[in-house]
Amino acid sequence: MDADLFSCSYPPEGLVGVDEVGRGPLAGDVVAAAVILDPNRPVQGLDDSKKLTAERRESLAEEIREHALAWSLGRASVAEIDEINILQASLLAMHRAVDALGVEPAYVLVDGNRLPRWPYAAEPVIGGDASVPAIAAASILAKVQRDAELVELDTRYPGYGLARHKGYPTKQHLEALKTLGVTPVHRKSFGPVRQLLASTEVEQA
Repeated sequence: MDADLFSCSYPPEGLVGVDEVGRGPLAGDVVAAAVILDPNRPVQGLDDSKKLTAERRESLAEEIREHALAWSLGRASVAEIDEINILQASLLAMHRAVDALGVEPAYVLVDGNRLPRWPYAAEPVIGGDASVPAIAAASILAKVQRDAELVELDTRYPGYGLARHKGYPTKQHLEALKTLGVTPVHRKSFGPVRQLLASTEVEQA
């Protein structure tokens, strides 16, 4: 990715990139990251986290944490996702990530087409994780963090394959839900989980 691909008129040392990971899965929190890159210590090879191997993401995440002027994580829990819906939970996680930076951002660029309601000057960038270095860095940090959490959840809830599919609705995951049931880390508002719970209630009635 060319670091100058997204040109801007505001100071790069105050430019915050924001992205979230985990909208589609049936299990786990949604995690967001905010990053202010240091123009004097560029990180080479930044790209959309989904285009990178797990090993490459881990390596870049370590470099981002070491070289960035500031970075932070935010999240919305499974309970919050079920209460306010995944879109609002994703925006909440991004809001929390920027708030956690501990510095006042000059400008915030958010991946996607929606912005949280916040006091910061900001704009959404569709495809920003593949075109804006700071957003790409945020996508990498968020994915590395969330993937690690799902690996840990796999040890607590074995049999679902969470470490492998990271909570997404794969065939294995859906079959495990039917066999093993719904856990506390599953999103009850999501269709497959909601339908399974409804069918279980009917059977028990």
